[in-house]
Amino acid sequence: MSVLVVGMSHRTAPIEVLERASLDTDDGVKLSLQVLESPHISESVVISTCNRVEVYVEAERFHGAIEELTRLFAEHAGVGRDDLVNHLYVHYDDAAVAHLFGVASGMDSMILGESQILGQVRQSLQSAQAESTVGPALNALFQQALRVGKRGHAETGIDRLAPSVVTAALDAAGEGDADTRYLVAGAGTMASLAVRTLVERGVKPARIMVANRTYQRAYELVATFGVGAVRWQALDVELSAADVLISCTGAAGVVFDRERVARATEGGRPITLVDLALPRDIAADVVELPHVRHVDMKVLAERAADSEVVADVEQVRQIVDSEVQSFLSAKAAARVTPTVVALRSMATEIVQAESARLESRLGDLTDDQRAEVRHALKRVSDKLLHQPTVRVQQLVNGPSGLTYAEALSDLFALDASTVEAVSRVGEAS
Repeated sequence: MSVLVVGMSHRTAPIEVLERASLDTDDGVKLSLQVLESPHISESVVISTCNRVEVYVEAERFHGAIEELTRLFAEHAGVGRDDLVNHLYVHYDDAAVAHLFGVASGMDSMILGESQILGQVRQSLQSAQAESTVGPALNALFQQALRVGKRGHAETGIDRLAPSVVTAALDAAGEGDADTRYLVAGAGTMASLAVRTLVERGVKPARIMVANRTYQRAYELVATFGVGAVRWQALDVELSAADVLISCTGAAGVVFDRERVARATEGGRPITLVDLALPRDIAADVVELPHVRHVDMKVLAERAADSEVVADVEQVRQIVDSEVQSFLSAKAAARVTPTVVALRSMATEIVQAESARLESRLGDLTDDQRAEVRHALKRVSDKLLHQPTVRVQQLVNGPSGLTYAEALSDLFALDASTVEAVSRVGEAS
């Protein structure tokens, strides 16, 4: 069994394709469950953010799992498989581990060093745990990825570039003055983060209005931050009064089309539109309207391409590389341990049997003599096993580590059921 990830991100696919492939929470759960219907896959975790969609699986057969995951991606996105393949990437085993650790550290984000991704990885794991699509292999991998991500942010200054897409988007939109009026469309995680960021930047809560289709969700932000809330039916009225719109509704299609924005800006009133949704909430052609400034994922990607935090990036990369090696070493050692334990158990049984045979043949022996016989046999056994067991532990990090463990099992004719039993105990712990 091996870890496999198939996905697409801002690095491999245009925003238009990412929009079609994006998943809300329910869609992510559905895809994760569909993945497990494949006989080649035993565990799955889906990560879907504003600039990536990835499926991590524990796969028994590489090619069979690839075929199934590609088919499900294409089916969900409504894109031909051949067209979609050009935008997908595949990472396997060591490369999959390295990729996830890099993602959790913000190293693969559109906004380099983005800390929001860490919470999204955690949420993906929690969702998989709730739906029982994750098992011991992916659970251990994701738990370690979360620790790596925390370490990267705690030990370096990578956060200073942009702790989240929201922060980067507001930076791109520019600072307003004391009279700037903000309208936040949506009341989910991204909207909550947007409101929190505005308040932390000194915007008075009275200058922030939140609109959501479910008014109660919007009102929850009122209780938390002291901002205003309006019903969805009053959205156009609020849009006409807003200087900055931040939209992250999670709707399936465009919420603010060109005509709607044109009505809200009649008379030449300027407005800045910040689109944090995927699929997009704001139509791309609003940029053709006078006095409209549009900030979306494409704009953020272009800004991110010009950013440099060389020292911090290198430090995070070193952390990720070190953690990858540690994780892989521990994983390899765990695979070899059952063989070593089974070998020592077999030796103990032989020593006990030979001790009993000798004691019965030698007749009357004192307790000290019996102890000496047992000790001598155990000492011989330990010396014979020392070099093979030390060597197998030394080789677990090399390409022949597992092969050596299998050879050890064959050479000493170890009972396969005993090795498997030790493996199951290790997994349970």
